[in-house]
Amino acid sequence: MIIKRKILLIILTLLVFLTSFCGCNGNIKSVVVYTSVDQVYSEKIFKLFEQKSGIKVKAVYDIEASKSVGLANRLVAEKDCPQADVFWNGEILKILDLKEKGVLERADITSAKGLPSSFVDEDGYWYGFGGRARVLIVNKALVSLENCPKTLSELANSQYIKQTGIAYPIFGTTSTQVATLYTYWGEIKAKEYFTSLKNLGISVLEGNSVVKDYVSQKKLYMGLTDTDDALSEMKQNKDLDIIFLDQGENDMGTLVIPNTVAYIKGAPHPTQADAFMEFLLSAETEQALVDDGWIHIPVHINVTASKDILAKKIKIMPVDFNEAYKKLLKATKEMTEIFVY
Repeated sequence: MIIKRKILLIILTLLVFLTSFCGCNGNIKSVVVYTSVDQVYSEKIFKLFEQKSGIKVKAVYDIEASKSVGLANRLVAEKDCPQADVFWNGEILKILDLKEKGVLERADITSAKGLPSSFVDEDGYWYGFGGRARVLIVNKALVSLENCPKTLSELANSQYIKQTGIAYPIFGTTSTQVATLYTYWGEIKAKEYFTSLKNLGISVLEGNSVVKDYVSQKKLYMGLTDTDDALSEMKQNKDLDIIFLDQGENDMGTLVIPNTVAYIKGAPHPTQADAFMEFLLSAETEQALVDDGWIHIPVHINVTASKDILAKKIKIMPVDFNEAYKKLLKATKEMTEIFVY
């Protein structure tokens, strides 16, 4: 009898442990958020949510070099026993990949009703909101804006190509830009373009923040990065400026990449996850992210754009992100062959 009781106790202990590990206790007043958004920006939003809701945010961040790739892979690995409730991503294509792999769950979010249709998944698996633009950051102490390229095509022919930086085009927003160019230009032209950048000696760095650091520190003349990295550094270094590429009448426009958020299938804390997504997708939160410098192209009609960027005057590149996603695997494979091997 004593042995049976011990066995029963062990079994009950294991069940409690496994239930806790797999996150099945939805009564805990907490929400687990995986995010590729820089901690300096996302942490403020988490604290604001905690103050307003009383729900504790347990955040998991990614490193600069891999950004959303690492977290996306982790979510796939945890698919049968999810640890996260929500994935807040600083870009979009990995969200589409997670939907394809069955990691996400549908969510009906009231705050998303005012979003443009192109920023809402037709099946309700993900939602997009304010974005960042891909820009050329320039150190004016080293080169004048007049002598800088005005389009991506001109960048490959620039006399300063060896003094120009780019983040590894297999991660983050740089990989997204590659995939959109595979869609816009076609696979052959896009591959030839990035091959020429590598052959001409462009500097390939660990991430967008490293690109802006190198330009700020005069290690490079210019580089491709995102508006959040560029504008934050411009506040510290008056020698810096940015160029929105491809703004001419016949040019394709500047790529703007939205933030996205999705609900994880089998989320341990579904009620808290819904509350967080409602908060994140609200106009109030988008305004806070604009004011803090993470978002530069807002999509809620009643959100005031950043004073640093006149969003309405920017020619935005037309993108079908679903088509770009279809090109992502091939684009990443070829970029790895060009820039890594």
